[in-house]
Order: sequence, then structure tokens, then C-alpha cells
Amino acid sequence: MKKYIIILFSIFFSNAIFAQKNDMIVRISEVEIEPSFFKEYLDILNEEASASVKLESGVISIFPMFQKENHNQIRILEIYADKSAYESHLKTPHFLKYKTTTIKMVKSLKLIDMDASDTITMKEIFKKIQK
Repeated sequence: MKKYIIILFSIFFSNAIFAQKNDMIVRISEVEIEPSFFKEYLDILNEEASASVKLESGVISIFPMFQKENHNQIRILEIYADKSAYESHLKTPHFLKYKTTTIKMVKSLKLIDMDASDTITMKEIFKKIQK
């Protein structure tokens, strides 16, 4: 019985510590692009997303998607380890290239900040968070 209590306390406290240290930025970007730029925009976006995840330790996710029924509606799941990782990301050459080359393609942009509802499962999904 004592062993189980110790295990429960360790699980509780490790999750509590994770939640307290959790300064992640989680965001969904809603982007509407001019339909005529769809292919060009996706090429640039995918290049930027790939570079961000590969090159920046603080970028957990840049996951671009588009609506099946309305391709010019892009959604991007962005997850950064913390505010400094996000601020650093904004200064990278690949992000600046994305921002400057796609400005004429974007009709609207809405950034929606989110909170994670299940940080325990996120540890399993995104092992990178534990670094």
C-alpha cells in the first residue's frame, strides 16, 4: 500500500511541476489566402514550417492545414516552448522570408491564443516538451 501512495504522489507532483513550468504558447492561426496563390503559398508555408521545427528547439509544432471544401482557408497549429522561443522564431530568416513573400497572398490573418486542456497527454504526444 505504501508503495502505491508513493507512486501516486510522484505522479501528482511531477504533473503539478510540469503544469507550473508550462509557459508554452499554443495558437491557431486562421489565414485566408487569395485562391490564385494557393500552390505558391503552400510551398512557402511548408518550407517555413519544416525549417522551424527542424532548426528551432523551442518550436514544438508548426502544423499547417487547409480546409478540404475551401482550400484558401488555412489553419496552422503553432506550439512554442515559451515566449522567448516564440520571439526568437519571429526573427529567424525562414520566418521573415515567409512573412515577406506571402504578404500579397494573404487576405486575412487571425491569431487565436489557446490553452492546453490536457498537459499530461501532451507530454506523451510531444516528447520534445521535456527537453
